[in-house]
Amino acid sequence: MTRGLSRARSAEWFRRAVAVIPGGVNSPVRAFRAVGGEPLFIRSARGAYLEDVDGNRFIDYVGSWGPMILGHAHPEVVRAVEEAVRKGVSYGAPTSLEVEMAEEIGEALPSIEKVRMTSSGTEATMSAIRLARAFTGRRKVVKFEGCYHGHADALLVRAGSGVATLGLPDSPGVLPDVAAQTLVLPFNDERALEQAFEAHGADIACVIIEPIVGNMGCVLPKPGFLSKVRELTERRGALLIFDEVITGFRVGYHGAQGLYGIRPDLTCLGKIVGGGLPVGAFGGRSEIMRWLAPEGPVYHAGTLAGNPLAMAAGLATLRVLKRERETLYPRLERLTTRLAEGIAAEAERCGVPVRVNHIASMLTIFFTDRAVTDWASAATTDRERFRRFFHALLERGIYWPPSPFETAFVSAAHEEAEIEATLEAVREAMRALA
Repeated sequence: MTRGLSRARSAEWFRRAVAVIPGGVNSPVRAFRAVGGEPLFIRSARGAYLEDVDGNRFIDYVGSWGPMILGHAHPEVVRAVEEAVRKGVSYGAPTSLEVEMAEEIGEALPSIEKVRMTSSGTEATMSAIRLARAFTGRRKVVKFEGCYHGHADALLVRAGSGVATLGLPDSPGVLPDVAAQTLVLPFNDERALEQAFEAHGADIACVIIEPIVGNMGCVLPKPGFLSKVRELTERRGALLIFDEVITGFRVGYHGAQGLYGIRPDLTCLGKIVGGGLPVGAFGGRSEIMRWLAPEGPVYHAGTLAGNPLAMAAGLATLRVLKRERETLYPRLERLTTRLAEGIAAEAERCGVPVRVNHIASMLTIFFTDRAVTDWASAATTDRERFRRFFHALLERGIYWPPSPFETAFVSAAHEEAEIEATLEAVREAMRALA
C-alpha cells in the first residue's frame, strides 16, 4: 500500500491549473473541496488501478464516476476506439454506429422504442424535460431532493421545505421564475408526491427521478415507492422520466427499470453507454419521441451527438456486458457485498457508527447511526469523520470518491485481492477514527 504520498508534481499541475481554469478543475467535485487538500492529477489507468503524475498507484473506486464498469483500458474497448479513430474522429453526418447503438439500447431497455444520442447526461435530462412539456402541454416538473439531474436551470433547484414546495434557485444565474416551475419533494415520500399532484396535478408535465439515487450517495427506493410514482404519473397524465445516467447497465443489463419491473415513459442514459467517452442519450415511447425535430416540432441538436468514437467505445462496452451478463453482474454484486459488509464490520469493531448502502456494484459509506433513505438522513453523515477517512484511505493506496455524498463503484477488473487489500486499508483507517 502507498504511504507518505509524494504529491509534488500534482501540486505543481494544480498551481498551473488554478491560474487558467476556475478552481483548477473542470468539474467541481474533482477539487477535493469536500475533503480538503488538493486533487491528484492522474496520468494513466488500467484495470482496477489509477496512477498519478507522481507515480503513486491506487485501487480505484471512482471509475470515472461510473462509466468504467469493465475497468480502465479494457482491451475490447481500446481496440474499438483505435479502429474508429483511424477512420476520422467526427463527420457531422450519420454513421452506422449510431444505429447499432440505438438497437443495442432498445434491446436491453424495452421501454425505449426510439432513442436520441446527446453529448452529456445534462443535455439528455434537459431535452427529455423539454420533450415532456411539449408532449403534455404542461409546465411543472417534479424532482426529488438529493437527486441530481445535471446543471440545466430547471433542475438546479432545491426544496424550500420537507413537503411539495416551489423550487428555489440553487445557483446564481438560475432565474427564480424558471426554478418556480420545479417542485422538489423528499425522496421515498409517497404522501408528499400525492400532495404535489393534489395541488398541481393539472400542470405537472413529468416526474424525473433517479430510481436508485447515486448523487446523495447510494440511496435505495423503499419497497413500493417506484410503483407508486408510476401509478400516480399514469393516473394523472404526467410522464415518468427515469434518470438512469448512473444506473443504466450498472445495476443490471436491463437497468433499474428491469430490476424493479417499472416501465418509464422516458429514460435518460449516459456514462456506461459511452464506455468512458462523453455521451448521453434519452429515449422512450415512439409516440413521444416523434415530437423531436426533424420529425416533430421540439428542437434538439448536437454537433457531436452520436460521435463515432463514443459510439465505438459504448458499443464495445455494451456488447461485453451482454455477452457476459449472466456471470459478470452476479460477480460484481458479490464483490460489492463483500466490500460493504466488510466495511460495516470493521466500523462496528472500532465503535464507529456507519451505514453502508449498497446495491449491485454501487455503495456509499455514511458516518451516521441512522438509516439513510433520503436527503435529510444522508445529511446526518459526519463530514469531518468522512474527510479523515478519505485521506486515510488515500494514504493507503485507495482512491475513494472525494465527497461524502457520492457513490463508489466496483468494476469487473476488481478481484478478491483488491477487495481484501481495500478492507485492510479500511481496518487501519477505522482504527484511526475510533
